[in-house]
Amino acid sequence: MGIHDRLIEDVGLRRGVSRLTPEKIEKTVNAVLKNETGARLKVYSETCMRCGMCATACHYAQSHPDDPSYTPAGKVRQTLDVLLDKGGKVDPDFIYGMAQLSYTECNLCRRCVHYCPIGIDTGYIMTVMRRICHKLGVTPQYIQDTAHSHSATFNQMWVKDDEWTDTLQWQEEEAREEFPNMRIPLDKEGADIYYSVIAPEPKFRTQLIYQAAAIMHAAGVDWTMPAEPGWDNSDMCMFTGDFEMMGRLKRRHFESAQKLKVKRIVMGECGHAFRSIYDVGNRWDGWMWHPIPVVHSIEFFWELMRDGKIKLAKKYPGPVTVHDPCNVVRGQGLHEKLRELVRFLIDGDIVETASHGEHNICCTAGGGVINCGPPFKNVRVEGSKAKAEELKATGVKTIVAPCHNCHGGLEDTVHAYKLDMKIKFLGDIIYECMEKPEA
Repeated sequence: MGIHDRLIEDVGLRRGVSRLTPEKIEKTVNAVLKNETGARLKVYSETCMRCGMCATACHYAQSHPDDPSYTPAGKVRQTLDVLLDKGGKVDPDFIYGMAQLSYTECNLCRRCVHYCPIGIDTGYIMTVMRRICHKLGVTPQYIQDTAHSHSATFNQMWVKDDEWTDTLQWQEEEAREEFPNMRIPLDKEGADIYYSVIAPEPKFRTQLIYQAAAIMHAAGVDWTMPAEPGWDNSDMCMFTGDFEMMGRLKRRHFESAQKLKVKRIVMGECGHAFRSIYDVGNRWDGWMWHPIPVVHSIEFFWELMRDGKIKLAKKYPGPVTVHDPCNVVRGQGLHEKLRELVRFLIDGDIVETASHGEHNICCTAGGGVINCGPPFKNVRVEGSKAKAEELKATGVKTIVAPCHNCHGGLEDTVHAYKLDMKIKFLGDIIYECMEKPEA
């Protein structure tokens, strides 16, 4: 079996390949490989020993144990190796399969790096394949629509400027019924904390803004949120391969914080957004480091609990298991602080999945895969079988998962594999258990 034996019809991919010619494909492939990759890709392509050790790393391969085409090495063999062997002389049908594989059968979770004896990063290779597909105009329709929203509105959900501020005002009014003196400060110059979120929060997870505001209020934090575009820290363009737009998004985000002269950016519970601001977008923009310090909410909430700024009225009933988002654990090493924070909050034990911490299995939604939409949902859910088996084996009822896409993927997994489990953000638990001043 291989990718061309399991093609799925997608209007974006089909329209994209219909516009291709062999000449355009060859020119684009070689331009990206020559001008944008360098020694890193060359080393990876020339040192892979096809030893198969990466097969045990990939949740798609674990969930399809009889099909080697799902292994990281198999994915590279079907994409990069063909491009190199043929010098970019491939047809549009090949590009269709390459796009489907790189966008929907790899979460860029980089678990494979930990299993490869020579450290080959298949996630990076698949990112290069996506970059080629973007330059060719061949991307899945749903995630491309999201990238278009980023380019038009600087947020991924087509939230209009007035809708953003109206939502914050609405959440402040709701919260002041519980906390009469609470405010959501907008454009407060010189605040200690600039709190940024992803666009799904004002669109359909407004309770998370409410909870974050309540936590800031209870902890006495000097904070603000921006009123202008730049507030959305998410970044589907990083996943489509539109690095130029990714750079615009990250520059706008940092500049909105610089304009307010804040001391730190605290990012809400999202993994990919943290990676795009902390490790990818800033590099594309040419900054050696961040113009303003950036911390994930895991670390920020941990600081609040460590310093006694949040008092608990009760503890959340355990036991629980912890899901480690790839981009803040493998990408930043926050697994220990995450567990320390959870131990602050729960009455009971953390029951670890068989794979956890830096070796945690991906939620199967990250890397933009869930954003590729309904055509590819079954592939994604089938790929989460290995994750479902590890979750079921814990025997617990609650998964703590501090990431939006992880919630989406885990919710689908819990439903598909009939796991009797609920999924909680850290903010959910802190808000539920903290002492509420003036309430």
